[in-house]
Amino acid sequence: MYLQFYFMQTKSIIMKKIFLSVLFVAIATFGFTQAKVEIGLKAGLNLAELSGNDNVAGDNITAFHGGAYGLIKISKIGIQPEVLFSKRGNDEVDLGYLDIPVMLKFYVAGGLNLQAGPQFGVLLNAEDSDGADVKGLLKSSDMSAAVGAGVDLPMGLSVTGRYIIGISDVNDSVGGGEIKGNTFQFSVGYRLFKVGN
Repeated sequence: MYLQFYFMQTKSIIMKKIFLSVLFVAIATFGFTQAKVEIGLKAGLNLAELSGNDNVAGDNITAFHGGAYGLIKISKIGIQPEVLFSKRGNDEVDLGYLDIPVMLKFYVAGGLNLQAGPQFGVLLNAEDSDGADVKGLLKSSDMSAAVGAGVDLPMGLSVTGRYIIGISDVNDSVGGGEIKGNTFQFSVGYRLFKVGN
């Protein structure tokens, strides 16, 4: 009697595990088949500034950015990581960064979307207005927060506007005071290929 009860309990546990495994696989498969994945290129303008204490001199500049993006979209939610070469700074300091924004996109209607997320930057080069290398006076990386909106257009095109707010102090010189970079960014993207609906 005890042996029969033991086998019944074991069979019940095994059936539950099989059921949960099948359910998990079904949900994962459904989610994957509903996902849209795309990869593309993007480029555009930066309206950049450096802000901080009174030691920060120089006017805003118009510069550029360009690189690649990926998008994973399920229903109205998308995650879009990007890798961009971006020119920042002001008219006194020319900065080149490798920027890696990771944007959460919420699709409001059709292709119209709102975006927010962190941006990680790696300083590649820095020159003053005389062409001297001043990279040693700045930190090698920075952190920003990006907010904006965009629209996905027909034929694989997209248009995006963002405001990128510097969070970390990029100044690495003793007694130089805090320096943060802020950028208005306007981009046009082109989808290279897409998988899914």
